[in-house]
Amino acid sequence: MFRKKQKQEYDKNRFTPVIRCSICTGEQVAGFKDIQTGRFEEVMLIKDEKDRKVFMEKYGLSEVPREY
Repeated sequence: MFRKKQKQEYDKNRFTPVIRCSICTGEQVAGFKDIQTGRFEEVMLIKDEKDRKVFMEKYGLSEVPREY
């Protein structure tokens, strides 16, 4: 019924974690940016600080840069 939260993995050699922020609407989306192509993969919508912390804990991150 209750599962231990396991950290998910991502290819650290290929992707970098990023929070994309819209200047116009203020919408924030967490995901991973391909280092070589610059392509962004969305993972989750960030509505508040709690969502940002969930994203960071899920992938074992200590800091996530914002990109506008």
